[in-house]
Order: sequence, then C-alpha cells, then structure tokens
Amino acid sequence: MALNLKNDRPSKLGFGCMRLPVRNGRAAEIDYKTAEEMIDEAYIHGVNYFDTAYTYHEQKSEIFLGNVLKKYPRESYYLADKMPGWLVKKREDAAEIFNTQQKRCQTDYFDFYLCHALSHDKLDVYEKEGVYEFLYQKKNQGVIRNLGFSFHDTPEVLEMILDKYEWDFVQIQLNYLDWDRQEAKRLYEILKKRNIPCTVMEPVRGGALAQLCPEAVEILEKECPGRSPASWALRFAAGLPGVMTVLSGMSDEAQVKENINTLVTDFKPLSRSEQGVLMRARDIYLQVMTIPCTDCKYCSGCPEWIDIPKIFSMYNDYKISKHAETFKKDYQALGLANADACIRCGRCMRLCPQGIKIPERLKEISILTKSI
Repeated sequence: MALNLKNDRPSKLGFGCMRLPVRNGRAAEIDYKTAEEMIDEAYIHGVNYFDTAYTYHEQKSEIFLGNVLKKYPRESYYLADKMPGWLVKKREDAAEIFNTQQKRCQTDYFDFYLCHALSHDKLDVYEKEGVYEFLYQKKNQGVIRNLGFSFHDTPEVLEMILDKYEWDFVQIQLNYLDWDRQEAKRLYEILKKRNIPCTVMEPVRGGALAQLCPEAVEILEKECPGRSPASWALRFAAGLPGVMTVLSGMSDEAQVKENINTLVTDFKPLSRSEQGVLMRARDIYLQVMTIPCTDCKYCSGCPEWIDIPKIFSMYNDYKISKHAETFKKDYQALGLANADACIRCGRCMRLCPQGIKIPERLKEISILTKSI
C-alpha cells in the first residue's frame, strides 16, 4: 500500500470541485474569480486535498483547478482525479483521457487517482481492456501516487473488487442518513477491517442534510447552539476512525468558511451523547424527506429534457418546508419539461447510483402537483 498516513497528511476537509459557483446557471461557465477566492481561502487555512474529475462542470473543472493551483508549490497539496470508465472502450482511450487530465491539471503526477464510480457493471472495461493494468503501470512510474476507486454498489461487490486488485484507498458515500439505509456502515466497516483508508463523498448528501426540517433543526440547535446542520453531518463522517478526508462540494464562500471552522480550525468528533442527539434528529427528518437524491446529475440526458435532480430538490424542499405555493410556482416554471413528460424509458434508473425508482417518483410528483 503506497499510502502512509504518517507521511501523507491530507486535510480532514477535502475541497470537491463538482459544485463550483457558475455564471448564468451553466455548469461549464465557472465563476473563476469567486471560485479561485474559495480555493485560496481553503488553502490558506490548511485545506490541502483538492478533488476533481474528467466530467465535472462539463470538462471544465480540471482546467480551472490546474490554473488555480499552479501558483502553489506542487508538494504543498494533494490532487485527486478520476478515470471515467464509462467513456472508455479500449485501453488507448484510458491513455488518452489520462494524458488530457495531466495537461488540464498542469501536473506531472496525481497524489490520488480513482476509477470513477466503480460498480459491478462498470468493472468489465478495467478487466477486459487492461485499464487497471494501465493505471497500475502509472503508479509504478510514480505518475499516480495512490490508486483507488469511488464506489456505488453493494458490500458484496466492494469485497469482490478489493479481493481482485490492489488498492491504496477507497471513496464511499457516507453520511448519517445512509449509515443504515444504504449500507454505508457495512461499506465503512469492510474498509476499516482491511485497514484501507477511505475518503468520504456526499457527507451532507448533496446539501440535503444542510436543510433539515424545523423539528430536526430544533433538536440539534438545543444541543449545540449556533452549529449548523451541515456541521453535524461533517463531524459525523470525519470523526470515524480510518476516514482520511471528507469531501465537500462547496459552491459559495460561506460554505468554505463554515467547513474550515468545522473540520480544520476547531474540529471535534461527535461525542457519544451528540451521536444520540443526531440520530433522534435523523429519525424525525426521515419522516418528511422521501427522495434520496444527491444531485450527482448522473441521470442527466433525459430524452424528454426533464431536469430530474431539480424536480426532486423542489419536491424535497416542499416536503420539509410545506410551502405549497412556492413549490407549485417553481414547478410550473419548468414548462413542458416537468414530471408529466416522463415516458418511463428507464434510462435514468440505470444511471442512478442511489437506486431511486425515478419514473415512479416522477409520477408521484406529477399527481401531487395536480392536487395542490
């Protein structure tokens, strides 16, 4: 295992570059000035782990990060990037993508490199086309310092992948909402038992755990006045033994400052008492939050142009706030690309890492909008 936490010391807070601030609501139009100020603020205050991917921000995230980080000594930060296996048909494709990533990021090496969103169905290309061997060769050359994968599948598949190849770390979705509901606890315990460091993605579940229902917020506020719901979620994940870094896809300066305060400046793992309080708040929240969408946008490309994550976000906001008129107004603003347009082709379900039965939920939302 290349990773040695005695020598490698990634910050507890990792800066995820998937949800950077943008202009005109367009993912490809990163607001460079604001986003660079956010990266600088994080770096100055001790954040040294920066995570990007080939597809983030319509292939603009790597370019942005390379331009921003080049002013800092290369040895002063850790850079993580990912191989999009679903775009690879043969080994040569992987080589071309990897070379492109190095040029975009303006780097000679990646500290952490991941097979992106690995699952049972996405393993074939790594096996049959020799993509894993290609990446392992890059590791032997020092171009990849630590090789791992991000994961969306069952505990059984995780163990199978861990047995099949040599890995230095694994990135899993882990938060207190998914701890039992989506087997995050089992995934974490498998890695812990094997002494494999893990990075955490979706600790605030795409922002959902930053906006709890009033009843749940009241419980948390009573225990720790002034602490936001998001800070509770970050502390839950970061306090687990074996968790190397907790990624946060920060999209504004306020999030950067709060997350620095929570995980860098004044990090305190949850006490046993606080864990109990958080679980009580979670149970109340589960009564109203019904669609476990993380806004990963893997379902983008609907043939009917339905913005599925946006509709689910609007619906969840309504379930929490009970603001029916706001929900109805926002829904109507979608025009024809609303839940009614779903033709139940199933494409989105095949891409959803959360296993959401998307056509059924869209039908449920369609019915709801006609009754309020």
